[in-house]
Formats: sequence, C-alpha cells, structure tokens
Amino acid sequence: MTMVESSSESLTDAEWDIAHAIAQTLVKEDTDVNELGKAIAYLRTIVDKPAPTSRFFKYLKTLVSNGRVIGHSGRTSDYYRSIEKACSDSLKSVGDAYTILQILGWVSRLMRYYKDAGVPIGEVPTPTASPVESSRQVEIAKVVQSQDFQVDQILEAKVTKINGNKVTYEILGTIKLTEKEPKKASVLQEGQTVKIEIVDIKEDGSIKKVKSVG
Repeated sequence: MTMVESSSESLTDAEWDIAHAIAQTLVKEDTDVNELGKAIAYLRTIVDKPAPTSRFFKYLKTLVSNGRVIGHSGRTSDYYRSIEKACSDSLKSVGDAYTILQILGWVSRLMRYYKDAGVPIGEVPTPTASPVESSRQVEIAKVVQSQDFQVDQILEAKVTKINGNKVTYEILGTIKLTEKEPKKASVLQEGQTVKIEIVDIKEDGSIKKVKSVG
C-alpha cells in the first residue's frame, strides 16, 4: 500500500469539501474525468520532485494554452480550462502535493459517482460550505470505495419506507435504494432489518439493484 492510498481516509473536513466542490464543478461543466486522470498521473510522477505543486499548476496552464494542439476533440480545451480553473481556485491554499494528490484522487471517484448514480447537482457549494446533503453524498462515496460489492452478495438492510409495492432499503446506514417488491412489500414493516441480495452493480462499484431474500 502506498503512502497516498494508506492516508486516503485522513482528509480533513475542509479537504473533503474541496474535493466535493471541485467534483461538482467539473461534473456540472461536463468535464471528461479521463482528462482529469491525466493531470493526476502527471502529479503522481513529480510528487517527490522539487516544487511539485508549482510545477503542477504550471502544467495545467500549459494544457490550457496547448489544448487545441494536443486535444483529441473540439471540447478538450474546455475540459482543460475547467480543470485548471477549478484546481487553481480550490487547491492553491492546500500547498502540500501529497494532499493535493489525495484530494484529486477523490475528485475523480466522486465525479464518476455523481455521473453514474445520477446524483442531482444543485448550486455548487464553496469549499468552506458543508451542507448536510453534500456530506451525505461524500459519505456514500466513501462507503462505496471502502466496500467491494459483488453481485449475489447478501447484506443486511433496514426497511425505511414502504409505499405500495415499493420498498426503500437503507444499506450500511448510508446507501438508500428503492425497489419494487410486489411479493414482499405486504409482509415487510418499516424499521425492520432484512437480508437483501445484490442483483446488479454500477460501473463505479456502487449498488444498482437489490432484492429482499429474508
């Protein structure tokens, strides 16, 4: 386990807010997460070299100025511009290259999570804001990253709501999924703990569909 991976859970609340804000900004601007991945890869190669943070920000500005030359699509320049602005606005105050690398690693995960999970993105909070809903979304992303969910896996879940034949399950105290359970809805009760089976997984590793097996 590398230093970056082993300390990925040690971000401060303020750093989590920064990761969350950058991810929301880039998703709202429809930025290609793969282009962010290239910037992360570059930072990883220079993180142990002299003045890595200043070299990283200079690299981002170079991408913007040369975007039309090195880009693969007409939108590549826009992607670079969004990434450079979001990073410059939010990360200049961080300073430590390892911390920036951790934050951007989570930005990449959060971007995929927001896109794949269809999380509604409203007004982007400033890095100092920490709305309850924003914190919940980050917690969900952390749970997804810490678990290796598999199809056919059995988990315990709490029934939080029953509406007709639709049942809402709460998994690991964080993830909520609503499924049609025509055979089970009439016999389940809100507040009951049941066993569920994972039926389908999303590309980001989060749970797409479950069914009651208890």
